[in-house]
Amino acid sequence: MVTGGGRGIGAALARAFAAAGARVVVNDLDAGAAHAVARDCGGSAAPGDAASVEGLTELVGRARAELGEIDVWCANAGVAPVGGADAPAAAWAGAWEVNVLAHVRAADLLLPRWLERGEGRFLATVSAAGLLTMLGSAPYAVSKHGAFAFAEWLSATYRHRGVRVHALCPQGVRTDMLASTGAVGEALLAPTALEAEEVAAATLAALAEDRFLVLPHPEVADYYRARATDPDRWITAMNRLQQGLEESEAL
Repeated sequence: MVTGGGRGIGAALARAFAAAGARVVVNDLDAGAAHAVARDCGGSAAPGDAASVEGLTELVGRARAELGEIDVWCANAGVAPVGGADAPAAAWAGAWEVNVLAHVRAADLLLPRWLERGEGRFLATVSAAGLLTMLGSAPYAVSKHGAFAFAEWLSATYRHRGVRVHALCPQGVRTDMLASTGAVGEALLAPTALEAEEVAAATLAALAEDRFLVLPHPEVADYYRARATDPDRWITAMNRLQQGLEESEAL
C-alpha cells in the first residue's frame, strides 16, 4: 500500500515495487492520479484520505480485501506548508495530521495482524528535514521530526516481534513538492535533487538489507552526525544559511 502514490516519490515507489513483483494498491487524494499510477503498476487504486481515522480504516480494509494481507505499508503522503511560528494554525494542524498522525493511526490499524503474523514492514517517508531541519518551513521541519521519532519508536518497540520499520530521508527530490517550496527550495535543495526513481531504487535496496535509515543522499549521514556531536556549530552554520537566504530575498 502506497499513500500519496499519485505522483512524485509515491508513484515511483509504487512502480518500483510492482517491477519487483509486488501487488500494489495506490492511494492518493487525487483519484485520477491514483488510477493512472495503478494502471501503470498493474495494481489497484484506492483514492481517499490517508490521514484521518475514518479514511485510514477504509484504506486498510480496501487494501486487505485486494491483497489478502498488507506486507508493506508506505506512509508516503505528506504536506509541506511554508512559514515560521507565524504560520496559520491550519498549516500547523495539517502538517501534524498528515505528516505524523497518519503514521500513528496506520500503525495502530496494522500492528495487531502484523504482531499476530510475526511480520510486516512500515516505510515512513520522513525527509532529511526530520533528521536535520528545513529553513523556511517550521511546520514541515517540526512535523517531520515527529515522523522520524515515531518511526524510531516503532522500530525499537517491535523489531524483535518481526515488524521492520524504515525511515526514508532524502533531501531534494524533483517533485511537485520541491517546486512548491519556491526560492528556498531552489537555493537549498535543487542543486543536489534526485529523480524520484533514484529515491525508489535506494529504498528497495534498503528494505532488502533491513536498514532502518534510507538515505538516498549519503551525505545526510555526515550532516546528522555533525548535528548530534556539535549542535552549537551545526546551528551556527544553519543560521548562516538563514542569513544568506534573507539577504538574497529567498525568504
